[in-house]
Order: sequence, then C-alpha cells, then structure tokens
Amino acid sequence: MILLKSPRELALMRRAGQVLAEVTERLTAWVGPGLSTQEIDEDVENFIRARGAAPAFKGYRGFPATVCVSINDEVVHGIPSPHRRLKEGDIVGLDLGCIVEGYYADCALTLAVGEVAPRVRELLDVTRDSLARAIAACWPGRRLSDVSHAVQQ
Repeated sequence: MILLKSPRELALMRRAGQVLAEVTERLTAWVGPGLSTQEIDEDVENFIRARGAAPAFKGYRGFPATVCVSINDEVVHGIPSPHRRLKEGDIVGLDLGCIVEGYYADCALTLAVGEVAPRVRELLDVTRDSLARAIAACWPGRRLSDVSHAVQQ
C-alpha cells in the first residue's frame, strides 16, 4: 500500500532536500586542490547543523563521518581523513545526507578537482547528461524501461 505524505511531511522533505542542494552548490564552488577529506567533512557537518538539520550518515552503523569521500578509483563510502588531500586532476565522489525532523534527504556528486584530463571531463559530462535525461523521463505511470531508454539515447 502506498502511503501519501501530508503537506507538512512534504515540506519537511523539501527542506531536507534544499539543505543538500545548498551544500552541493557550496561544495562545487569550494572543493579544490589541497583540501583534506576531513576538512570537507567538517565543513559539510557545520553547514548542515547551522541549518537546523542533522547529518544522516554520522553514527549510522558505526560510520564516523558526515560525508563519504572517495578519490579517483576508490570504491564508494570512503572515510574522511586529515591525511588524504585532494590533488589537481583528481575526481572526488561525495555522498551525503541530512535529516530534518525525521525526514531524510540523500545525494551524491562527483567533482573534478582543478583541471582534469579531457577524457575525464568527457566522462563527467556524459554521466551528468545521462542523469538529467533519467530525471526528465521520470513521472507517474512511467516504467523503468522508459527511463533506461532515455538514458541510452
């Protein structure tokens, strides 16, 4: 059975999503060479808490951080460290979430650190475009195959 959300619940979900939208804008503008993965984590936690939300991942099943930070070919859910610093040409995957009055929002993004190789830039552009196509193909009544077809085009 599908439970419909109340206007209040939808507003809380939107607020959580807005917090993450703001933090991803901030990260996109700020992340660069020389930052440690722990500095990123601390900044995001402070940002989330300053907006009255709570980090969703910190403490979940023992995870010690607010953001999962993975550099280059690391598998997802990397643990931030003061000893891991971003370098020019890296790509960094960031996975984060927040909670607003019991309602969760979760997002992930991949950023280029400074200038990256043309092939890496192409990969980032194609994957971003594929995600946009998938989102545009989602609406009530659509099938997963409709979304998949949009991405494959």
